[in-house]
Amino acid sequence: MTPHQSVVANRFLTTACAAREAVVVALSGAHAYGFPSPDSDLDLKGVHIAPTRDLLGLHPATPPVEQIEVVEGVELDYSSHELGMVCDGVLKGNGNFIERILGDLLLVRTPLLIELQPLVRASLSKRCHHHYRGFALNQRLEAARTHRAKKVLYVLRTTLTGTHLLRTGELVTDVTRLAPACGFDLEDLLEAKSKAEKQPLSDRVYTAAEATMDRAFLMLDAALAASTLPAVAPNAANVDAWLIETRLRRATLAS
Repeated sequence: MTPHQSVVANRFLTTACAAREAVVVALSGAHAYGFPSPDSDLDLKGVHIAPTRDLLGLHPATPPVEQIEVVEGVELDYSSHELGMVCDGVLKGNGNFIERILGDLLLVRTPLLIELQPLVRASLSKRCHHHYRGFALNQRLEAARTHRAKKVLYVLRTTLTGTHLLRTGELVTDVTRLAPACGFDLEDLLEAKSKAEKQPLSDRVYTAAEATMDRAFLMLDAALAASTLPAVAPNAANVDAWLIETRLRRATLAS
């Protein structure tokens, strides 16, 4: 982020965190994936915990909070999901939620996050393959339609993040870190994205990109076949117990 973007984001998050108890807010999108442009928006993805009382009535509701606005020339795309939904998603292999908790670019950190992170690391499983492959397939359809570098890079970022996670149990979202280890040269794509994000790639570059995307999908599927991660999260009971205890602590503090 630029200094100006950082100031705007911090001011925005101060207000957002006053409205709900944040567990974490991560900077996602192109900044986390290794290919931001000067005008890239700030994707702020959070996890919050609802007051325990709000979960006890006849109609408990914990819908995600979503907000898009432009502040002093900076576009902010903010969303936050309730902790229970996030824990359930993590156990099912939801990469969006895993990345919020284990990502590198965390703008808001809390003691609850410190408690949650080892539980999430222990819950990583082969289920993440379904998430990353599905997201990558959707982005590939968009890439085929637009021939835009950004969409190709999203395909590669997603497949390579999933591949690395399945191989090592480590989360890495920056495609510029992942690509060299996989033998991919992204120089043309990164240059095209930085110079003219909305322009289609040349036929030469897109043809080469198609072959690269094919290889990336094959690597992702091979990583699933060879992965030593468990088939499903082995610590669902531990996550459930932690969530219950966390809610009870908050109920006691509020009484």
